[in-house]
Amino acid sequence: MVGRLKDKVAFITGGTGGIGAVACDVFAKEGAMVAVAGRRREHGEKIVDDIRLSGGEAIFVETDVTKAESVEAAIARTVAVFGRLNILYNNAGGSSAEDGPVTRTSAEVFWKTIELDLFGTWLCCHYGIPELIKAGGGAVVNTGSIMGVMGIPNRDAYSASKGGVIALTRAMAVEYAAENVRVNVLVPGAVATDRVLSFFASEPHLEAQRRAYLLGMSEPIDVANAAVFLASDESRRTTGQMLAVDSGILIS
Repeated sequence: MVGRLKDKVAFITGGTGGIGAVACDVFAKEGAMVAVAGRRREHGEKIVDDIRLSGGEAIFVETDVTKAESVEAAIARTVAVFGRLNILYNNAGGSSAEDGPVTRTSAEVFWKTIELDLFGTWLCCHYGIPELIKAGGGAVVNTGSIMGVMGIPNRDAYSASKGGVIALTRAMAVEYAAENVRVNVLVPGAVATDRVLSFFASEPHLEAQRRAYLLGMSEPIDVANAAVFLASDESRRTTGQMLAVDSGILIS
């Protein structure tokens, strides 16, 4: 069976763990040549080895999405190795346990969250989209959150950053459609990564939120599969859209 991403080159940030690591594996199995972008070299090289052992193609590119020179170099290396870039999956991001209401959260926590989630996405698009255009078009898959759509207390910095990613996605979708570049955004709820599960375990009151997921909490593979759809030609007429992987929490 021909993979849905056959002969496409994908750059996946946050690729050394959690959703990103699963996505790298799934994208490779769908035929993509994968640049595993992240800060943890040992983890990244292990993922690359596993992909190659399964017959796929991958490289590790050490990347800090908050640093322009790092992103620029990582994109350039990806193109140097694989010859082009077709898919940019901005998966890297996260929130801080120190986040909270605007009246109690420090400016430092706010700006660190914005830098990672929003500015990091902006930087990767700044350097990645020109390469997509050179390749004749392609797909950008950004990562938002239900917290960028609905009001959830005690995560004001994260809500602002992910709301910004969603707004940026819409703007870029309009700007680059003429260049055959599609830009969409995934909107996950809580996903059962090790980090999230440990966070839930330390905050017992979040159990009520867990029960709000009508279909149960998502697994990393659920988000990765949605990313494959948005990256593939199956979604060739889809741009500027939010795809929720939230087990129904937005409608509950």
